[in-house]
Amino acid sequence: MDASVKERIESLIASSPVFVFMKGTKLMPQCGFSNNVVQILHAMGVPFETFDVLSDMEIRQGIKDYSEWPTIPQVYVKGEFIGGSDILIEMYNSGELREQLEVALAS
Repeated sequence: MDASVKERIESLIASSPVFVFMKGTKLMPQCGFSNNVVQILHAMGVPFETFDVLSDMEIRQGIKDYSEWPTIPQVYVKGEFIGGSDILIEMYNSGELREQLEVALAS
């Protein structure tokens, strides 16, 4: 991965305690999986920022290389990759997501 792309990704992730790389924006998700993530975070009342990977092909591919995860969306909490839509749904349903976010956002 190009060093400048890696720096941009790291800067984006660091810009918010909860950051989502997704298709579309939190106001207008462009795929069902991205929409799932947005709906979960909104339901929990968690502030988060997003980046629309459809707007930048370097970031779209770069984030997959960065996380070694092949799909979008990708959710980061305090710089740590948590997972995508399916993992977030599982964590939300089990209560694990609320616990992890409370700990991360409290510090």
